[in-house]
Amino acid sequence: MHIETERKFLVKDSRFKELSVKSYRIRQGYIAHQGGNTVRVRIRDNEGFLTIKGPSGNGGLSRFEWEKQIPLADAEELFLLCRGGSIDKTRYLVPAGHAPAGKYFEVDEFYGNNAGLVMAEIELDAPDEAFGKPDWLGEEVTGDHRYYNSHLLDNPYRLWGKDR
Repeated sequence: MHIETERKFLVKDSRFKELSVKSYRIRQGYIAHQGGNTVRVRIRDNEGFLTIKGPSGNGGLSRFEWEKQIPLADAEELFLLCRGGSIDKTRYLVPAGHAPAGKYFEVDEFYGNNAGLVMAEIELDAPDEAFGKPDWLGEEVTGDHRYYNSHLLDNPYRLWGKDR
């Protein structure tokens, strides 16, 4: 069992791309989403993953997460069970300068119905763990359900209007 603790932020501009050490394309869909529990299938470049997440706690900071790599062909088949399409994005890994070694911001640039949305998250070992906030980070949106990928599938960013 793994408890994921992360903080999420909007991203103000594209300066993070210059600092990125790796990027990959992600397509993900949701087999189930109810009561805060989600079952997700993801294809990251040419790798498949199945993930189960529990409801968020601690103000959206922490949640149970179970993830296993699965064969790419199985992941592609599981997309047939997904509801409402999929999320398409590029994820950039950006070293977190003032965090412990090995920490990265995962910056997601969304496409399709969520084009224009760019978010960064950092996974922490504890809710109160300190980390540096680069100046390209914007407003913190940790715990704001509108920014959960499962929510974005049903409520795309492009439909939010000007008062996002």
